[in-house]
This record gives sequence, structure tokens and C-alpha cells, in this order.
Amino acid sequence: MKHTIVDASQLELTDKVVTIKRVTKVVKGGRNMKFAALVVVGDGNGHVGAGLGKATEIPDAIRKGKDAAIKNMITVALDENNSVTHDFVGKFGSASVLLKKSPEGTGIIAGGPARSVCELAGIKNIRTKSMGSNNKQNVVFATLSGLSQLKTPEEVAKMRGKSVEDLKA
Repeated sequence: MKHTIVDASQLELTDKVVTIKRVTKVVKGGRNMKFAALVVVGDGNGHVGAGLGKATEIPDAIRKGKDAAIKNMITVALDENNSVTHDFVGKFGSASVLLKKSPEGTGIIAGGPARSVCELAGIKNIRTKSMGSNNKQNVVFATLSGLSQLKTPEEVAKMRGKSVEDLKA
């Protein structure tokens, strides 16, 4: 997953806890309980990130997850309809998420984990389909992977040495 460095100090970030899991480690003296929190942060304007925080208390796990998400922020290429610029399949582990470009008025058609990433990225119109694993953590990271690899028409035209008008023909 390519990460563009985003200075999070200037962004108005909102965060959303996707899942909190209680993890148990069995040791000689009994069981050690910890919590793992998957947190997504975004500014609603093309910047989004996700992180996993683990701690003995839930608030600490959420705080650590939020810090990790801010470190892993990416920039998302959006079109004039606040949708993705083209269809793409993001993959992470055995989870795949299909991201489909949609016209104005479609809304966010996505399952829980992918929906929270799309909402916080500022995407208003998109259709997604989660394929393969439905593990929330892998679905979130697969969605982020797909969004980070999207290209704008200008980037594609520059790579091919053409103008944007030539691509539409």
C-alpha cells in the first residue's frame, strides 16, 4: 500500500471505531485480557487512514488505534461527483473490495467496514462489494489499499504521454 505523507496537524479529523475485540492470552498464571480496537480517521475531504491499537483498557486501545491511523493517512483521488475516479479492486490478505464509480445521487452502497472508510474519506457516491474474507480488519485495509492506488485522469494522461482529451476519445 503506498502512503502519501499527509500533515494531519492541519486537518479537521473525525474518527470512528469499527470494531473492538477482547483478546485473551492464556499463560501459566491464568488468562491475560487485552483489547484490540480498529479505528478509522478522516477529514471528509479526501484524506483517510486506519489503525489498530492494542491495550489492557478500551480507551487506551482506541487512542493507540487513532494515533496509528493518523500515521497511516492516505490521499484519495475523487472526481466531480465525489466518487472514485475509476473502478478498482483493493486487496489485503484474503479480503478483496471492489470499488465502483457511481453517478451523483447513488449514495454510499457499502458494508459496515468499507462504509466507514468511504464516509470518512469524503466519498459521497460509490458502490462496493466485499469479496473473499469478511474479516473487518482485512476489509478496512483492503478498502484503503484500493483507494490509495486510484489515479486521476491527469496522472494517467501524464504516464501515457497524452492529454486528458485523448484518453476520453
